[in-house]
Amino acid sequence: MIDHLIMIPGTLCDGSLFHHQIHALSDIAQSTIGDHSSSEHLHEVASNILDSIEGDFSVLGLSYGGIIAFELWRQAPKRIKRLILLNTTFKLPSSETRMAQQRFVNMARLGEFKEITSNNLKDIMLHPDHAAIPGLRKHVLDMALNIGKEKYYKQIKSQLERPDSTGDLPHITCPTLIITGRQDKVCTPEMHKEMAQLIPNSTLEIIENCGHLSTLEQPQKVNEVIRRWWLTTNNALHTDANQLSYEKE
Repeated sequence: MIDHLIMIPGTLCDGSLFHHQIHALSDIAQSTIGDHSSSEHLHEVASNILDSIEGDFSVLGLSYGGIIAFELWRQAPKRIKRLILLNTTFKLPSSETRMAQQRFVNMARLGEFKEITSNNLKDIMLHPDHAAIPGLRKHVLDMALNIGKEKYYKQIKSQLERPDSTGDLPHITCPTLIITGRQDKVCTPEMHKEMAQLIPNSTLEIIENCGHLSTLEQPQKVNEVIRRWWLTTNNALHTDANQLSYEKE
């Protein structure tokens, strides 16, 4: 049976952030994109995603999508079979992050929404080698334009009000895969190492020559890591399910 996988993009990213993964993992997961712009409140965004899904599922979230994944776990831990956390954070936003986000919001309000990505974020989010690729630069900009200003405002307000998830991490017992890029300047490898140390049943993969948008920058490597880990967790989950069935009998 193919499991249901909810993929949740990051800020100013749409479902095409995961188009490589949706195709490459289609034989092991039925993937759908979670709506990360339905509310300006994080708990409502997560609640709306939960209401759109029946039964158990796995979650893959990148950046802001990972922040939503933590909230999904807080609201429905028993429904989540696996967590895949990419290029994300579990901490409160820093003062520097708040200042940067407010600057970008002000730019959008002044009619400079396109410039947020074209002149700023692409160089922050992408490894320098990848930021120089015209097709990838265009993809990042097209995603931002597809999201638009109103959804962007919701995303920013939602993520800036997020709680500190540090205390939750030791209680996450489902299989958890943590992936980041060696050159991620937004959510650093050190942050992901700390995350992995705090989540009991977790696996950490740091991908070389990769920035913040790992699913686009190193899609083949990301797909290989997810597939290998997913098949391993399949065996463990089936063993646990069989053991539970035996105990009930």
